[in-house]
Amino acid sequence: MSQKPEETALSKCPGCEEPLEPGDLFCGACGYDLSAVPEPPQDHPTIAMAAPAENGAAAAARTPAEHPAADRSDGSDRSNGSDGSDGSDGSDGSDGPNARDGSGDFELAAPGTVPGAAPQAVPGASSPPSAETSAPDPRTPAAELPATPPAGTKVCVACRAGRVDTDGYCENCGHAQPRERDHMEQELESVAAVSDRGLRHHRNEDSFAVSTTALPDGSPAVVAIVCDGVSSASRPDEASAAAASAANEALLESLPRGTHPQQAMHEAIVVAAEAVNSLAREPGRAAEQEPRRHQNAPACTLVGAIMAGGLLVVGWVGDSRAYWVPDDRACPPARLTEDDSWAAQMVAAGLMNEAEAYADERAHAITGWLGADAYELEPHTASFKPDRPGLVVVCTDGLWNYAESAAEMAAVVPADAQLRPLHGAQVLVGHALDGGGHDNVTVALLPFAVVPQGAGSACGDT
Repeated sequence: MSQKPEETALSKCPGCEEPLEPGDLFCGACGYDLSAVPEPPQDHPTIAMAAPAENGAAAAARTPAEHPAADRSDGSDRSNGSDGSDGSDGSDGSDGPNARDGSGDFELAAPGTVPGAAPQAVPGASSPPSAETSAPDPRTPAAELPATPPAGTKVCVACRAGRVDTDGYCENCGHAQPRERDHMEQELESVAAVSDRGLRHHRNEDSFAVSTTALPDGSPAVVAIVCDGVSSASRPDEASAAAASAANEALLESLPRGTHPQQAMHEAIVVAAEAVNSLAREPGRAAEQEPRRHQNAPACTLVGAIMAGGLLVVGWVGDSRAYWVPDDRACPPARLTEDDSWAAQMVAAGLMNEAEAYADERAHAITGWLGADAYELEPHTASFKPDRPGLVVVCTDGLWNYAESAAEMAAVVPADAQLRPLHGAQVLVGHALDGGGHDNVTVALLPFAVVPQGAGSACGDT
């Protein structure tokens, strides 16, 4: 049964807009000192936050929250055939038709910002201390001041004095510390990737892996794998990380042995699926870590790309995508993948046109994923031989929700992205955040340099 939290004078954090519980002294997401927040004016309306997720059939009847026009969904959550779960306590997905909800964790927040709100911390960088925690109160006796932590102890980025406990909070000021996965970047010589938590989710459930290796003839091979955790599942962040790592390792093992890149991609997806399946077999983990979440199996989507021997190979399961953007922007870009989603099935069957299908509330219910409760694993792969240089964009729906068509994606890719792939990936993540950042955002860019040699060819298998 759906339950709406009781309205309070302060229902969300002024710093990060995270929902609050009655009696909270600090925000559990960013550590904002709630005792310093003045009471809101009596005539200022309180915006209702999203209600906790329902169970079973009640959750399946839910529809996704409305997002800005450029955004269609939030995350890659699951349901039993209708767009349902809110990404908090999702349904188990095993007692209904073969569809999962791509709507994500919907956390409604008031538009605008709050003056004086604490800046969001970025991993790897020191956050400036807030006014409340930048210095001890001069009226506090010296004997009561916190002692300087011993050498080697992790120190709070806010007050610079408190020790950080195992839960990631400062024992002195209560400030939540930046998590490693909130923002991740990696750049190799011929590939780069960026992943960000976004502006609405409380954690980053995406993951990626990029690497380079050599084929038996010594020619280079470049790999990018991007995974999107299914938010309504248990431990989606672990699922995406396990899948990305397993697929990447499988490709680094098979490509140097001479396995055809398309076959190697197919095998890597199978290995990634088994890695996610194994998480469901770990006894007691989900119950210990997420006691409020319904115990459905960890799950994620996957999309990957390989550039090797003049070929571009893509593989996927779910609704994460790959796009081709030619260097010559006068040439048409292309989407290289087809979503495993309700909307895509309706269009493929000729029952709806694309505009009608994606306007339906069930549009983003995914019909394929990696996980122990997937009905049937069907890795999709396709091989292309581009006849001109270009850029491959591999991304989760946290990006393509704000640039859905190939033309829209090409329009937001910087002109110099082939020369500066990391910068290009940063720009694309920024585009999603500027559009609302309703979901985790992950993108990898692979520049593809070829000498023009006539028409290209393509083949695919599903």
